[in-house]
Amino acid sequence: MSTPYSMSGAVPVANTRGKDDTGPRIRRIETFCTPLVGFVRVTAEDGSTGYGQVSTYSSDLTCEILHRQVAPWALGRGMDALEDVIAEIPLREHKFPGTYLRRAMAGLDTAVWDWRGKAAGKPVAELLGGTAGPLRAYASSMRRDITPEDEATRLQRLRDDYGFDAFKVRVGAECGQDRDEWEGRTEAIIPAIRKAMGPDAALLVDGNSGFGPARAIDVGRMLEANGYEHFEEPCPYWELEQTAEVTRELSIDVAGGEQDWDLQQWKRIVAMRAVDIIQPDILYLGGMVRSMEVARMGHAAGLPCTPHAANLSLVTLFTMHLLRSVPNPGRYLEFSIEGDDYYPWQRELFRNDPFTITDGQAVVSDAPGWGVEICPEWLAKSTYKCSEDA
Repeated sequence: MSTPYSMSGAVPVANTRGKDDTGPRIRRIETFCTPLVGFVRVTAEDGSTGYGQVSTYSSDLTCEILHRQVAPWALGRGMDALEDVIAEIPLREHKFPGTYLRRAMAGLDTAVWDWRGKAAGKPVAELLGGTAGPLRAYASSMRRDITPEDEATRLQRLRDDYGFDAFKVRVGAECGQDRDEWEGRTEAIIPAIRKAMGPDAALLVDGNSGFGPARAIDVGRMLEANGYEHFEEPCPYWELEQTAEVTRELSIDVAGGEQDWDLQQWKRIVAMRAVDIIQPDILYLGGMVRSMEVARMGHAAGLPCTPHAANLSLVTLFTMHLLRSVPNPGRYLEFSIEGDDYYPWQRELFRNDPFTITDGQAVVSDAPGWGVEICPEWLAKSTYKCSEDA
């Protein structure tokens, strides 16, 4: 049973329930989680349900925040009031800014979108103004503990087996302060991947906040000389001016924004044109409502949107629906190539596989909602918690 007050001791929930909320109200919010992944189920007063997800990693902590600081503001509200609720929560919980609150909000948001899609008999993409259909995907490596030769071999295999024609590899060291994963790896992998994949492959790299501006510009020149087209998060993401400096100096597209959860920071990113490509992460940012808002900001400034989607939990499926809906989709969908050996927690999440790649493309189906069913066996083994409207 939910408390009638936020756990932060703020305004009574009753004061935030809009009298004009229409349609079925949210009766119950449940979470099913492990420390690495957490699913959310919303149930309306008529018993209909929708599933979503909080962000991966420390998901058990995020689910606790959802029950304490998100659910109290959502229970009893109409499913059609999601946009208002998502706007209100950061105000009601203003003493708790930060990524955890947004990661928890994403669980509510994405579950309600699934409910809406099922209620309308339409995929979420269609509710957002888009359509079901294919998306070009790029094969996204998450590894730095791999030699350039071994990376090239597995990318070639993915090209031959699944038809990928775009690929991303890692350079530098994560938050490395100009250090490499090992000496000379960046200088070796950039030309090695181009040579292995040929002149027509689209090639991207991710710096993961690894470089200061001078080193990032040097790496960017190497990328330009080897025909790469996307240089992601070259500098510490919190040093926005550093990234903007690199963007000004290079002709290669600089991308960023995956870590940014604050809409005010997004306004600064866009106003400064700190990057050429915006990369919101739907689950870090707080869900589809806020991600669509960021995409619209980018569109108004002429910036394409290529969201961050670094694993095969629901975040990639959410991103597929978003890319089929926004007016400024980037050239491709990020698609992690790391399997269960790298991410063992990905095993047996879904009863039906939404991530089939054919001829280098993923497909948003026309099934209602997200078009996926979470495995009941996985849910049964997870840690369960429920908040209910009084």
